[in-house]
Amino acid sequence: MRLTSMSDAYITQTSDPKMKEVSFEDRFALLVDIEYNNRKSNGLKSLNRNVGFDQPEAYISDINYMSGRKLNRNLIERLATCEYITEYQNIFIIGATGSGKTYMACAFGMEACKQRYKTKYVRLPDMLLELDMARSEGNYKKVLAKYAKSVLLILDEWLLLKPTETEQHDILELLHQRRKRSSTIFCSQYDPAGWYDQLGGDESPLAEAILDRIKHDAYKINIVPADATQYRSMREVYGMDPAKSE
Repeated sequence: MRLTSMSDAYITQTSDPKMKEVSFEDRFALLVDIEYNNRKSNGLKSLNRNVGFDQPEAYISDINYMSGRKLNRNLIERLATCEYITEYQNIFIIGATGSGKTYMACAFGMEACKQRYKTKYVRLPDMLLELDMARSEGNYKKVLAKYAKSVLLILDEWLLLKPTETEQHDILELLHQRRKRSSTIFCSQYDPAGWYDQLGGDESPLAEAILDRIKHDAYKINIVPADATQYRSMREVYGMDPAKSE
């Protein structure tokens, strides 16, 4: 049965004189709790390894609300409950380079893992490259399914580069398979109003079809500086002290 944690805890109990004063029922309950909690912890670690988080140390509780950014704390804490996942809704996280988009997305992903939702993180350029290679290797459907079947998919660097027509087909197919079955977090430097142009605008027959599958069921988190003249990248905020680098 591989009750390793329970077995180790039992040995600890037998060597502790104080445990002789505890009833059998209470001692056994402690052993069961230890085994359950360890299995739950190990399961979460396994989930996290498979997710591929860019920032696996990200936590909702560690989001810095005093960093000079305008953040809707009430919305962030509400989304951290993962209710949006049960309702198959999406999240758009918009902000400049270094504003903390990826950290926030990974923090939401961590909360999803805690609730045992199958989660996957990937940069859009990496996923499109993987799909292109899979197409030539004959396992396109398998790779697409890996992303399509994740209950929560985090797409970082969304439309950072303008996708080709083939890549647009890949994006459309992915979003079509996920619609009303799962949730997606999109991290982008571009405001959603500019996504149409990034997808080719009027020159692309797929641009509106792609956006139509995501824009009607999405919460929007805009990360903007409280004072644009005092903006600092979060990498700068948490980076090395310049005095120590000289």
